[in-house]
Amino acid sequence: MAESRLDFIQPGHPLYEGELELRFRVLREPLGHTRASVKFPFEHDSLHLVLHADGAVLGCVLFHPEDAHGGRLFQMAVDPTLQGRGYGAKLVLALEDALRGRGFRHVHLHARAPVVPFYERLGYAVYGEPYEEVGIPHRNMQRDL
Repeated sequence: MAESRLDFIQPGHPLYEGELELRFRVLREPLGHTRASVKFPFEHDSLHLVLHADGAVLGCVLFHPEDAHGGRLFQMAVDPTLQGRGYGAKLVLALEDALRGRGFRHVHLHARAPVVPFYERLGYAVYGEPYEEVGIPHRNMQRDL
């Protein structure tokens, strides 16, 4: 694999379709959801950070600003063949650095139950009661930047 890069993109960027495909394969297809379920109504208002090499999207994480101080991290995905190698942490940390530079002070997210420990290692704390989203158990998590 060529050296990977992290870049912010927007819908319409040449890597955007690859981002959508990765999000579908990692986050929706295993749950039996359709490709149409990948897009969010606020795609165009969100930051899209992608990890890519040779034109292929290997990972992504999105952030939707909810006010001047914070918002929601969502659609975090890493190619299954690359999971467990630190790419997810690299994506989240790079996003957080960019958010700090833009004046954001806090982030929250809806974590699937199996990945709660991943986010805890990055400084996120669980709050509230467990709930179901997209048919699987989730926990709310947050952290100050």
